[in-house]
Amino acid sequence: MLSFEDVITYTQTTISSLPPGNLPKWLLFISVVSIFNSIQTYISGLALTRKVYGNKPQETTKLSARTFGTWTFVSCIIRLYGAFYLNELHIYQLAMISYLIALFHFGSELIFFRTCKLNSGFMGPLVVSTTSLVWMYSQFEYYTGTKWTLW
Repeated sequence: MLSFEDVITYTQTTISSLPPGNLPKWLLFISVVSIFNSIQTYISGLALTRKVYGNKPQETTKLSARTFGTWTFVSCIIRLYGAFYLNELHIYQLAMISYLIALFHFGSELIFFRTCKLNSGFMGPLVVSTTSLVWMYSQFEYYTGTKWTLW
């Protein structure tokens, strides 16, 4: 059985193996939080997912909550790889794209489909995706050694 000291040692070792800077730590943190968020969509049902889609919570079903949880889990694995391999251009790009997809999804649900409202359930994903995108954009050259270009 793991002791508290074992967990602390493992955590310190893991964090020390990340690339330098705070961006990798942020990506790791968001990934860990996302794992728990994904699990809750399977265990606790609809309550938290319905907070995200607060304008039309009745449209959130158990199936859509579990699908959202699965999508969140896939995204968090991509971001977890990003935390450890930010120096690899394609991993960096995939992590950034995962935040772009999240921002597009939540933005379209707010603006076009009107299922979301500006509440605590929605603001978390919006702030995380926007902050992460801006941060990753600003650090692109530092971590990848490549200048930012669209092509």
